[in-house]
Amino acid sequence: MDLLGQFQLGGSPYTTHNQPQVLRHPKLIKSITIDRCSNFISPGANGNDISLLSQLYKARTGSEEYISIMVHSVPDLKRISFNEAVQQDFRPTHVGEWFGPSWSTHWFHLNIKIPREFVGEEVQLIWNADNEALIWSLDGRPLQGLTGGAGSDARHEYILTNNAEGGEVIQLYIEMACNGMFGAGNGLIGPPDPNRFFNLSEVDLVVPDKLAWNLLYDYQIILGMAKDMPEDSLRGTQALYTANNIINVFVPDDYHSLIHCLAIAQEFLKFKNGEAQHEIYAIGHCHIDTAWLWPFEEAMRKAARSWSSQINLMDRYPEYRFVCSQAQQYEWIKDRYTTLWERIIEKAAVGQFLPTGGTWVEMDTNMPSGESLCRQFLLGQRFFEQNFGKRCKVFWLPDSFGYSSQLPQLVKLADMKYFFTQKLSWNNVNKFPLTTFWWIGLNGTKILTHMAPSETYNAQCTPEELVRSLKNHRDKMYSNTSLLVYGNGDGGGGPLPSMIERLRRMKNVDGLPKTEMALTTSFYQRIEMTSKALPSWKGELYFELHRGIYTTQSFCKKLNRSCEFLLRDIEMLATFAMLMDPDEFQYPQAEFTEFWKLLNLTQFHDVISGSAIEMVYEDCLQMFTKIDVLGKQMRQDLLTLLLEGKQKDCDRSMMTDDNNSSSTCPSSRGSNSPSTTNRQQQRALAVVNTLPWERQAVVLEVALEDIPDTSQLKQYSAFGRSGYLFVNQIPAISATEIQVMENVGEDRQVKVQMDRLSNIVMENDLIRATFDKSGHLIGLYDKEEQRELIKTGERGNVFRLYEDVPLFWDAWDVEIYHLEKHRTIDEGSVQILEPGPLRASLLIEKEISKTSRLRQIVVLGAHTRRLDFETEVDWNENRQFLKVEFAWDILTDSATYECQYGHVQRPTHFNTSWDSAKFEVVGQKFGDMSEYGYGVALLNDCKYGYSTQENRMCLSLLRSPKAPDSNSDVGHHVFRYAVYPHPGHFLQSDVVQEGYNFNVPLITRVVPGDKVNELKHALPQFRIANAPNVVLDTIKKAEDSNNVIIRLYEAYGGHAQARLISSKMIKKAMKCNILEDDLEEIPIECPSSVSSRRTFSTNLRVLDDDILELQQQEQERKMNEGLLIKVKPFEVITLKLVFFL
Repeated sequence: MDLLGQFQLGGSPYTTHNQPQVLRHPKLIKSITIDRCSNFISPGANGNDISLLSQLYKARTGSEEYISIMVHSVPDLKRISFNEAVQQDFRPTHVGEWFGPSWSTHWFHLNIKIPREFVGEEVQLIWNADNEALIWSLDGRPLQGLTGGAGSDARHEYILTNNAEGGEVIQLYIEMACNGMFGAGNGLIGPPDPNRFFNLSEVDLVVPDKLAWNLLYDYQIILGMAKDMPEDSLRGTQALYTANNIINVFVPDDYHSLIHCLAIAQEFLKFKNGEAQHEIYAIGHCHIDTAWLWPFEEAMRKAARSWSSQINLMDRYPEYRFVCSQAQQYEWIKDRYTTLWERIIEKAAVGQFLPTGGTWVEMDTNMPSGESLCRQFLLGQRFFEQNFGKRCKVFWLPDSFGYSSQLPQLVKLADMKYFFTQKLSWNNVNKFPLTTFWWIGLNGTKILTHMAPSETYNAQCTPEELVRSLKNHRDKMYSNTSLLVYGNGDGGGGPLPSMIERLRRMKNVDGLPKTEMALTTSFYQRIEMTSKALPSWKGELYFELHRGIYTTQSFCKKLNRSCEFLLRDIEMLATFAMLMDPDEFQYPQAEFTEFWKLLNLTQFHDVISGSAIEMVYEDCLQMFTKIDVLGKQMRQDLLTLLLEGKQKDCDRSMMTDDNNSSSTCPSSRGSNSPSTTNRQQQRALAVVNTLPWERQAVVLEVALEDIPDTSQLKQYSAFGRSGYLFVNQIPAISATEIQVMENVGEDRQVKVQMDRLSNIVMENDLIRATFDKSGHLIGLYDKEEQRELIKTGERGNVFRLYEDVPLFWDAWDVEIYHLEKHRTIDEGSVQILEPGPLRASLLIEKEISKTSRLRQIVVLGAHTRRLDFETEVDWNENRQFLKVEFAWDILTDSATYECQYGHVQRPTHFNTSWDSAKFEVVGQKFGDMSEYGYGVALLNDCKYGYSTQENRMCLSLLRSPKAPDSNSDVGHHVFRYAVYPHPGHFLQSDVVQEGYNFNVPLITRVVPGDKVNELKHALPQFRIANAPNVVLDTIKKAEDSNNVIIRLYEAYGGHAQARLISSKMIKKAMKCNILEDDLEEIPIECPSSVSSRRTFSTNLRVLDDDILELQQQEQERKMNEGLLIKVKPFEVITLKLVFFL
């Protein structure tokens, strides 16, 4: 018997023979044999009409005798509910009809009769229209999603019955969405084609041949090993021999040949691994971009399609485990698909459907503020805990574009332990050197991190991916385990049955890593149990790709920044209103939660990055507008309540005994005096400072109708509709009356003049700025330090236009070679707009190109070092990148950029490939270049991209990519940036505070004259003393009580013993995490300690009034001392405070 005969009888190819036969054909040629084997299971390959694929179905019919199809096409691109759809009129349709246009919805009613010939068989419906769809039951239950087309993500089949009776009738509805898995564009990232139509090409009833399908899954494993194992691998060679032998045995339409082929396959697959083999934990996953190449509303339907499919798989495969992140998508399902939500809860309870991630969406982590990141965790973890009874332990962010250095600390403060991603495998300069490691954040917090060595979150469960997981694991000497995240994603879909079938077969096969379906937490716990030590990575996980996202879709970034600060203001003011009148004021908790959900939604990584289609940004504009309009109205209402409303108490009232008849509140004194009556008829101008430090030397622009006495104005605006007022020493978090006649000394005033070279010179008592006739900054002189900051021959405020043609990812990428090709916008005009004395300004105008223009007002105020550039651009370019550059006489090897709750330093040189890769980086409110003794910061109000080389720092202003939004950034733009020179290195400067000052203007407000004396006590006082490196960032009400949450952080990288000064007496202070769980109590001295001595004092015949005065003095002393808080470098601290009311 020859070797072929052994396989035909199911014998082992490895049996030893005393007398080997002579091979009667040429030796196998690997490349030819692999191609032959691949054709055996490839659709469209030569001979596929007699290949294994031809045997997958025993029977098939598309006859109208068995399938009746009716359709309702929804008008106006509406997406209607099931209940509304089934009430509509349906018409007959048939296979071959086209449906569209893009984004339209069509509901089909199917009446299916199972052929009697199919009795006893599993019967499936095959549906293919090259788009996405959702199958519904007659009673409105989502059953399974469908994905059309011929790709690896296709899901055409739905099991109608596992055991047909023959003749039974089944009715279904199918909701067709006229978009593909990746939207409606041409190519992967092309802008959507609004007129795409989709052909209903296939509607059949089929009976699968289970033997043929089992052989197909076996064969995929064997052929995969033959193709992807190393060249010298014994098992790879054996796999190739086995795959070829199966073809030799296979006979079409022969049941017995299938049996023999399966026996050959099982003989190969039965050999097991040794105990030391690499272990892979496989978890099903479905990455659904909450918006990207489709709008938010389509993402809602994608979630329903994808998750119903996974519930279906869980019913069929009890061992199957599926993980899914993003609380926003869960909430969508909960609100819109009630029966599907009930099934998710059911499967979560038995451990098959696993919520993960702990955030509202999978957000970008570089551009949102620190508070925005905190709210992602707060909203996400609260949702999961409230709906599933537990919090997530794995921070899941596989697709975001780089990871902030503060994430480890925030993850721990959100009650999570582990981090998963894989995105850095996309780096296009350096390969990230670690797989399983401790990621150490800015403040030293560490979290256990794993980057899937398969380098994907959309694995297909092939031998190649298992081999790749082992090969690419860079820490095998420390950890013998890796995670395989499998399932179709980005556009949703999730795992297919074929993936689970292959995993079953690869569980323990000699030559492949051991593989099991398991929980993600089990994977991390396995590492903790088996790894004695792991390598570490300190600081940010910088992504060496997609650097253009810091600039693309600039309007979205501008509104993101402004809404973040607006929410900060209104939460703080509402908290003050609650403190001042706890019995009457209703804190708008629901409104704030809704605002934060909307803002966090827009911070999804493919939205705030600028890499989504135009429809997404139309949706975002509505969300931002809702926050902006309602938030600003709320701020006005809160200020009216606080500044003009009658308060039940004031800052000091809690310091008096309940029986004390003499109140210190101004509102209780002299209410009927003649002077008060006169004041009621007058108006006064107040300024509100919402920042936690004193504001100095600010020039306010106020509308003339809001100024009580314009005759005292020192300067009108250039256009005459407003006037300028100089204010100084505005206390932290306060409301203060503005005196119109308040003057600034002549020595502090600002002036403008021409020098002998026709340059324009702006100067005050601190700096002198010189501009040439084209608007370039050619001199910046610090008068106090007697230092010129610009070298001779160098300039600042230089606009450069770079050609910006990425290799592929248009909206995402700016490539390193863009630095090689640019044009400087030299020509321009300059004129003096305002001469001083409070504010001087220049008007600069430049033609960027024939289609784009720039108009800029440069502003210098009295007694300030900050030079502001208020800029407008009409922008209409094709793949051009506008930056503004400043060259400073500063020597430094690194520049400093703000990140959430701190700062990072990055190189100003290209010494290594790691340095060169950071040619475009992210910064929040500032970038700074400092040397010993001096530095210059470049501030912004809505920009995030910086690039620094040697002594030149650039701020990235505008891009013009054409995909996936062909109109990206075309239009009118308004933004501001500023230059802020400062004595001392950055670490000894107030740059962090000035970044806030630049983004948070003082608020001016007209108040009744009789309320002026109450302004001092209108807002509770909160500030940080004894620690200029500590920033009080957030004041809000606690989520589940009327306690007050205060969030602060150390910004410069040093220790501090800060004191929280509050005009409200603190009864109890707890340090908590960002989920507001108590961690530890901060000791405070009880404010009743003095009054407890009252009885003793009475015995000494001291008057009650004296006692009360002593009590008040003691409490004032305690208040002025403040709450002592020990702060570590870059630490984020959340306090929960209880006050005496």
